[in-house]
Amino acid sequence: MTTEPKRKPSRTARPASPHDTKNDTNDTNGQDAASARLSRRRLLTTAGAAGAVGLAAGAPAGALAHSAATGDDGPALTALGSTAVPFHGTHQPGITTPVQAHAHLAAFDLAPGAGRREAAALLRRWSGLAAELMAGGTPEADTGVARDAGPASLSVTIGLGHGFFDATGLTGARPAALDPLPAFSADVLDEGRSNGHLWLQIGADDALVAFHALRALQRAAGETATLRWQMTGFNRTPGATARPMTTRNLMGQIDGTNNPAPGDEDFDRHVFVPEGGDPAWMAGGSYVVFRRIRMLLDAWEARPLAEQERVMGRRKSDGAPLTGERETDPVDLAAVGPDGRGVIAANAHVRVTAPETNGGATMLRRSFSYHDGFRDDGAPDAGLLFLCWQADPLRAFVPVQRKLDRGDALSEFVRHEASGLFAVPGGAREGEYVGQALVEGY
Repeated sequence: MTTEPKRKPSRTARPASPHDTKNDTNDTNGQDAASARLSRRRLLTTAGAAGAVGLAAGAPAGALAHSAATGDDGPALTALGSTAVPFHGTHQPGITTPVQAHAHLAAFDLAPGAGRREAAALLRRWSGLAAELMAGGTPEADTGVARDAGPASLSVTIGLGHGFFDATGLTGARPAALDPLPAFSADVLDEGRSNGHLWLQIGADDALVAFHALRALQRAAGETATLRWQMTGFNRTPGATARPMTTRNLMGQIDGTNNPAPGDEDFDRHVFVPEGGDPAWMAGGSYVVFRRIRMLLDAWEARPLAEQERVMGRRKSDGAPLTGERETDPVDLAAVGPDGRGVIAANAHVRVTAPETNGGATMLRRSFSYHDGFRDDGAPDAGLLFLCWQADPLRAFVPVQRKLDRGDALSEFVRHEASGLFAVPGGAREGEYVGQALVEGY
């Protein structure tokens, strides 16, 4: 039987309720509820600090109200800090959640002797802890790293690797879609930083909140699982631009244009395993491919702008295709220039990866940049923690990567150094944990 974890008061103050009244006898703090209401001045201060961009970037309605109940020692949290992502639902968080500014990716291996029962207990602990942290709660024996902070859009996503099923005696339940990725000729993979039995994706808009979650989840692994590898990534902070826009990668290119989005026709079909799918325990889940891609920035930055744009097939300034005027304009792969050649080069990245040249293969890209210092030759050890989500990687990522491997102009400037494929089960309902249908149903 699942028991609820013990809770301490939230890191954030109690949200002001629209039902609060001056004589509310349920106010456990014994304070006049009217003091929790935002004055016009404080509302303007909070909204100004958050900015309209912060609200547009995904802060839920009522985010300001959530942060209203503070003492007299400072302003309320901005929407950036007070935004909470729900843990429970049909799908796990961190897939369609707006990409956060800070991330940690980590893989664990089950310890020798740890089997299905121990794995189930760990998934239960991680799920309960993730739900508590994402709501802004403070777990028992907390380190205090995120004290004073709100949830800051924290999300925790849990995945299972190919080896998890061998270690737990569940090989008969392992999905065919989790078969190891094929070898690609340009790969220079470090096995020590690839794969793993269990995988965590942690994202937040505050670096301390993200680290706090990573440390709490690592500690919760106890003696059941040991850390195999961990990587840290980042993106632009919401509100850093004058308007919400697609982020840029470390090559300076707008990265993520024409990404599928919830609400698009066939989005769920491309990204999530349907009810009644195979296997049944993956209903509502997805498969994530991880690639650590180092960018050869010295070589890239030495190339003239025109060559960079030819390699990508897009303008660097605004991300528009070389055949269009705006970032979201369709790419005209048939367009021919005055010289009779294609405007989009035959090996341009945008052509090689286009769904129409890959049998309609579609995946949701949700990546983070990384910088791990400098190599012995002085070149930056930096690039992309590439993440793509799909209902079947063998029909989405694999054919596209095979085509990139055969002839992509961008390949000259990148190195694939680590890789992983993980099954990410559907979301947990209240009182349940991620992966429960697998470990208790087979």
